[in-house]
Amino acid sequence: MNSFLRHFAISAVSLAMMGGCAATVDSTVVTTTAIPTQITVALATPVQAEEALTLKQIMANPDWMGILAQGAYWSDDSQSVYFSRQAHQSPVRDYYQQSITATTANQLELSQLHLADQRNGVINQAKSQKAYIYQGNVFVKNLQSGDISQITRQNDAISGVRFLNNGDLAYWQGNNIFRLHQTTGMVEQIAAIQMANEPTGTEEPSSYIAKQQHRLMGYVALQHNNDKAREDYRESLAKADPTFSAQPWYLGDSETISEMSLSPDGRYVMLALTDKNYTWRAEHDIMPNYLGKDGYVDAVPARARVAEDAFPGQRLVLLDLIDHTKKDITIEGLTGFDEDVLASVKAENAKAQGKNYKSVKAPRLIQLMQDWEWSQSAMQWRETDNQLMVMVEAVDNKDRWIARVDLQKGKLITEHRLHDDAWVNYNYNQFGWITGTDSVYYLSEESGFSHLYTKSASGKITALTSGKYVVDNVTLSPDGKHIYYRANKDHPGSYNVYRVAVATGKSEQLTQWFGTLDYSLSPDGSALLLTASATTSPDELFIQPIGGEIKPLTHYTSDTFKQYPWQAPQVVAVPSSHGAGQVYARVYLPQGYDAKQADKYPAVVFNHGAGYLQNAHYGFSGYFREFMFHNLLTQQGYVVMDMDYRGSKGYGRDWRTAVYRNMGHPEVEDLKDGVAWLASNANVDAKRVGTYGGSYGGFLTFMALFNEPELFQAGAALRPVSDWAHYNAPYTANILNTPDVDPIAYERSSPIEHAHGLQKPLLIMSGVLDDNVFFQDSVRMVQRLIELEKPMFETAIYPVEPHGFVQPSSWLDEYRRIYKLFEQELK
Repeated sequence: MNSFLRHFAISAVSLAMMGGCAATVDSTVVTTTAIPTQITVALATPVQAEEALTLKQIMANPDWMGILAQGAYWSDDSQSVYFSRQAHQSPVRDYYQQSITATTANQLELSQLHLADQRNGVINQAKSQKAYIYQGNVFVKNLQSGDISQITRQNDAISGVRFLNNGDLAYWQGNNIFRLHQTTGMVEQIAAIQMANEPTGTEEPSSYIAKQQHRLMGYVALQHNNDKAREDYRESLAKADPTFSAQPWYLGDSETISEMSLSPDGRYVMLALTDKNYTWRAEHDIMPNYLGKDGYVDAVPARARVAEDAFPGQRLVLLDLIDHTKKDITIEGLTGFDEDVLASVKAENAKAQGKNYKSVKAPRLIQLMQDWEWSQSAMQWRETDNQLMVMVEAVDNKDRWIARVDLQKGKLITEHRLHDDAWVNYNYNQFGWITGTDSVYYLSEESGFSHLYTKSASGKITALTSGKYVVDNVTLSPDGKHIYYRANKDHPGSYNVYRVAVATGKSEQLTQWFGTLDYSLSPDGSALLLTASATTSPDELFIQPIGGEIKPLTHYTSDTFKQYPWQAPQVVAVPSSHGAGQVYARVYLPQGYDAKQADKYPAVVFNHGAGYLQNAHYGFSGYFREFMFHNLLTQQGYVVMDMDYRGSKGYGRDWRTAVYRNMGHPEVEDLKDGVAWLASNANVDAKRVGTYGGSYGGFLTFMALFNEPELFQAGAALRPVSDWAHYNAPYTANILNTPDVDPIAYERSSPIEHAHGLQKPLLIMSGVLDDNVFFQDSVRMVQRLIELEKPMFETAIYPVEPHGFVQPSSWLDEYRRIYKLFEQELK
């Protein structure tokens, strides 16, 4: 048994947290074992002096850990894999191809990149050709011979491509759509869309003076009549002469095209239009760069704030390229399209202002679904005919609809409505047609967890998965008989790949991994490409034939990292005293831990960022520096907890929406339960606990220190949000609505409104070039604390850093200060 398996087998049997070795996964299949929810801790193996971690190594350029494979995908013939590797501070990537039977990869030369199989592309109905875009140009590959033809060579980039039902190739560039006829090679422009008003042509005189001029001056009248005759001739010639290109479309000058989709036969174009006056930023939205390359302060453009970002929604328009007719798609067919879904929120805020609110129905703003993780379009045509499904969402974030488009009447017909009084998730929205059927599949959180459903043309809905687990990353098999998916069925922190038979609904587990993974199904449907990790083993690539054994493909983690005796954190379930059930957390114990020693241990609680993110899992943490820092803290006698507080990902809808209109309060309740658990189960002194975190974790550090001043004795807030009205709209409006509608939620949830509660030492650290959480957030908080006469805070600024720090020197300086704070206040 390899050391990875041995470690977790012992952990499952003895319920012990081990501090000893954990090596990389070898070719042995990793099996899922029972996962403990509590720990009875054995003595951790002490680290020798020469192996002790240092902050300088932890925060150094992470290339020492290994330059891992990224963006892996299958070759077209399913016999090899492509991926890239990029050194931490390198401006360019290197690209590789590796056979699934080989032990090493071949680096691709620059001259080979255009010949490499591409990750994205479209396949024709005969499955004989693949079209794709490389460096803005269109290429077509013969899948039998492997021959590649370049279709375009130009500087203006092509933005989309598809095969039509008859084998022709269509592509679009800007607002123009072209068709390459396979039989003749002719390129035909089938749509020229002008976002401008239609030219008026020769107009008849309308004013008295103009009419008099035409009546009295024969030359003027002659010129006018000749102009009309030429226009009539050109129009007649265009209709009669088949060599002319299609007439332009004039859609007005008030909008821009956000997205377009062409039907499989090339007849229809669906457009999503947005008001052209809407912008992601205003003139005053700038971020000063004090270290500009010319020695001056550069004004860097920055995004708008949620308090000012008024997105106008989108309008759907259907163009018939044959009849040259346009239909504005109406939304009345969307169930609840005019509901006042924010009525109770508006009434509560009005009452607080001494006013009354009267609910009125009105059409809501909509847009194509903006999922933050998918790569598909929100407009899905059935390949065999002109049936179109779209997924749209309300701009108020309360509804998501899957709707059929009536192409003849120009209206939407609801096929599925997902409503959430809080907000509809910006993940778990994959949907599409099932090959060879009239049914669609889709993900929905309607049960409380993301699950997979189908709906037939007759209206029958079938749940293909169910239970208290999360389904994502859906893939339809090449033959349409199975749907593959990823799920955390065994434990919220461990993921595997499954597939379900569309006809019978029977599911089967395909992988037996203990950790986290993602997958890609091979083009021929015979194997899985896995990107998988475990608690002490970073992502590597694996191949697993369907029904076969897993085999490692890459070994890029460095020997230096693999051979270090990392402590694998144990995932525990902390009972909630606030009605939340169990709160999962990672726990690291100090070297030489003794549960009975009289001198209790100090502890540090780490708050992960993003809010909606999962970190208490059995895979390698994306917070790899923090993972190493926590190992260092254990060597210095600390217990460390990393908690998936409410709002975190991986635990279902209700866990996600528990923070609706109340950010920073349920999460701090969970942190309180975490500290109590440490005191009862890990021999921690509850009066010597500190906390830290970045971004959302920095926000939580603020809220904990401001609202529960006795909970932590010190805290470090990295790149922290101090006022949600200054954060971006796509994220914040989901959770808190908008400041003009729901000021109560913003005042309740913004740390700057609670700063008067600070009593314990606080360290605030921010990057000046942070275009996510603006440096201004920290500036405003500092001024607020100064005016409140709070002497117990310090600040550190990082002039060249964005939200995610880049320079090792900045990382080192930041964590030296955090470590010093804990040493001073907790020891």
